[in-house]
Amino acid sequence: MVRFSQTLDDKRERIGGKPIEQLKDNHHYYSHEERQPHVVHMPADDRLYSQAPKPVYQGAPAYQKQENIYRQAPTEELEEIIYERPVIERESIKPDMSKPELNFPADQNIQFGVEYSPNSKPPVIGKNHTIRSNSIIYNDVVIGDNFRTGHNVVIRENTNIGDDVLIGTNTVIEGDVIIGNDVSIQSNVYIPTNSVIEDNVFIGPCACFTNDKYPVRINYELQGPKVRRGASIGGNTTFLSNVEIGEGSIVAAGAIVIHSVPPFYLAIGTPARIKPLPDHLKVPNRF
Repeated sequence: MVRFSQTLDDKRERIGGKPIEQLKDNHHYYSHEERQPHVVHMPADDRLYSQAPKPVYQGAPAYQKQENIYRQAPTEELEEIIYERPVIERESIKPDMSKPELNFPADQNIQFGVEYSPNSKPPVIGKNHTIRSNSIIYNDVVIGDNFRTGHNVVIRENTNIGDDVLIGTNTVIEGDVIIGNDVSIQSNVYIPTNSVIEDNVFIGPCACFTNDKYPVRINYELQGPKVRRGASIGGNTTFLSNVEIGEGSIVAAGAIVIHSVPPFYLAIGTPARIKPLPDHLKVPNRF
């Protein structure tokens, strides 16, 4: 972006020029009535001189800098100083109109950079929903009532979500995922393809579920975790593929779950150790 000077003083600062008053204060030039300056003896026609040679700037043809030029009349006629403002040429910035603007028909529900299969259908969202900025919901998604999201949420195709579901900021839900009713998913959670989350489940921030047992090594059928009814998942937890978190169980924060967790058990540690859940924690989640 080119910044154009708005005032003469601003422009003088950019090109190194100085106003006449400052020059007089620094005793560079004097009027005829004041003390005469030292005059270099040269022919009368060569009294035009500059303070420094004109510099050459490579790679910047749109901005040419020229030093200030001062003209001095013969000493007997020196009554004023002529200040010539340098000429600065700039090329205007023009938008690139070489590429045509893309316009998709509104009835196709298509935005820039997104193409759906011919048989896909727009997402269906129930009543009383709140979807915050920069969230993306793909085609072939069905969502129930009272749905809420944070910012920058991504929900991909073939995902079914029940009623009263909260999905936090920066959460990514890949395709072919099933989420039940009364589910609270906090920020920065990753839920891969072929995952199942049943009713009344809480998932803490930064939980990461996986669905590939041998990533990019051998062919493996992608199987995400299954989180059963009433389970609670702590923050910063990691789950290997195809594990099952039993009904009413709790996974402590920071745990790495490599085996399935039985119903009403506690998984804690890295790798997670399994122990029975205390009786006072065998209650439903309360949102």
